[in-house]
Order: sequence, then structure tokens, then C-alpha cells
Amino acid sequence: MNKLTVETTVNSPIKKVWECWTMPEHITQWAFATNDWEAPSAENDVRVGGKFKTSMSAKDKSAAFDFKGVYTAVEEFSNIEYDMEDGRHVSITFTETPTGVKIIEIFDPESENPEDAQIAGWQAFLNNFKKHTEQSK
Repeated sequence: MNKLTVETTVNSPIKKVWECWTMPEHITQWAFATNDWEAPSAENDVRVGGKFKTSMSAKDKSAAFDFKGVYTAVEEFSNIEYDMEDGRHVSITFTETPTGVKIIEIFDPESENPEDAQIAGWQAFLNNFKKHTEQSK
């Protein structure tokens, strides 16, 4: 199966980007794809073998799920890798550039949805992350 990729460049310092990506109080502000969803809670133990869980739900309470996994690699300000509950692997790199921090996420696709829909969904999360990070103090 082909791996899928999404990316963005966040116009913020690497320390702020890392904090917004890893701290639960920030994760709950951006970890959803559309404005009719929210992330009411997040837990994050950012270390190899550490676990994370972000609860996501539709604001109208019609649907909800937990996004969970275990970290397999963590290099502060540089790289995070994890395995999701279903065994799919995700690799995220953070690279400082003259225009900000470039984030590239490479992930194993699932088999239920078309690849272009999966890319659109993951890109929407990344776009929310960029917006939150650039606007947060």
C-alpha cells in the first residue's frame, strides 16, 4: 500500500510549533477537520513507548471517537513517529526553513475511504494546526 503525505509550513518558531503539536491544551484547539467537530480532551505522553489519546466529537453529539496510538520515535523539534491502534504508522518531520517550520506527515492509508479523501481529511487537521499555532500567543 502506498503511503500518503500532507504538508504545510507554519510561520512560527520551532519551539512554539512543537508545543502546539504536543501539549494537550493546544491539541484540543486544533485536532479536528471541520468546524462542526471539536476535541474535548487530549492526553499526550511524548516519548518512545508513550501513549496519546485525543477524543474527537461532532458538536451536535451525533458521532465521536478516540484517536489513539503509541510513539515509536521522538526527537524533540525534529521528528515524531507513532503507530495507531489499527497498526497504521505515521511519521512527522518538523524542519526549520526561512519561511517557518515545514511539517511533513507521512501516513499509512486505511482501506475504508478513498486515498484523496484521506489526504483531504489529514490536510484539514494540518491546516487547523497551522491556523491555531500562528494565532496563539
